[in-house]
Amino acid sequence: MTYVPSKDRYEKMTYRRCGNSGLLLPEISLGLWHNFGHVDVYENCREMLQYAFDQGITHFDLANNYGPPPGSAEENFGKIMNQDFASLRDEMIISSKAGYTMWDGPYGDWGSRKYIIASCDQSLKRMGLEYVDIFYTHRPDPNTPVEETALALDQLVKQGKALYVGISNYKPDQTEAIEAIFRELKTPFIIHQPRYSMFDRWVEDGLLDTLKKLGKGSIVFSPLAQGMLTDRYLDGIPKDSRAAKDSGHLQQDAVTEEKIEKVRKLKVIAEERNQSISQLAVAWLLRHDVVTSVLLGASSVRQLEQNLIALENTSFTEDELDRIESILK
Repeated sequence: MTYVPSKDRYEKMTYRRCGNSGLLLPEISLGLWHNFGHVDVYENCREMLQYAFDQGITHFDLANNYGPPPGSAEENFGKIMNQDFASLRDEMIISSKAGYTMWDGPYGDWGSRKYIIASCDQSLKRMGLEYVDIFYTHRPDPNTPVEETALALDQLVKQGKALYVGISNYKPDQTEAIEAIFRELKTPFIIHQPRYSMFDRWVEDGLLDTLKKLGKGSIVFSPLAQGMLTDRYLDGIPKDSRAAKDSGHLQQDAVTEEKIEKVRKLKVIAEERNQSISQLAVAWLLRHDVVTSVLLGASSVRQLEQNLIALENTSFTEDELDRIESILK
């Protein structure tokens, strides 16, 4: 069947300005890190993308190595773009990244000019696009001059392959260093993508203040701490969970009784707010005005639907915030 988007999709979502730029992003964006590769069910991927767009999610976040196998998330996304969204391209924000291992040899990793430009070309080819809206350096490279990485991203903009550029996983001092170069080049650097959740708050130690000072937006990933900020682990580690597989970013030894006890206490506050734990965790992140968007993954339409309910209540009383803080300490 031909996909026809919901006519009221933009009435369902709130959009936030990305720092001082002209770009607006939805409060929740869809990440294709997991569940969109060749190992996954294609029609399920397609249904999730259609549902997300129908809810006003206009931003879809990818990277060269997403899958598995690496590159397959972009390939699947490109097929779905061609099937369902070709006429809607100008209503979408599509991002990709380069910075982690993508191909063998000395040129398929980190932040060299060679790798970044080649990787962007490959990503565009896989997705069947002429340009991405945002292209990121996925992580700082300790062995490549920051000027080289910045100039490569600037070239992508000048070539029309990216409209904006971003950085991911950069610390405050690294952010200021590359921002100074972008400012001199007049590169449209607008966004930082850091990891941030109730269980991983490193951005509060200077990064959020730095982004606010520089007028940059942020889109935070792993908002549910790889599933720990849900009810999934309250009764042990399920056999089909990421922790049980011990093959991803969440290892079994990270699911400690101390963290699970914190989740149980957070669940009490969530239920008082008529929210699930995950909805509470997403809303808590959006309390920051420097957080432009929360990047959510999903394995099903149902899961995405449940997490979007978080947007119905993103305000907190001082008492609620104090109680949450006392649990997280």
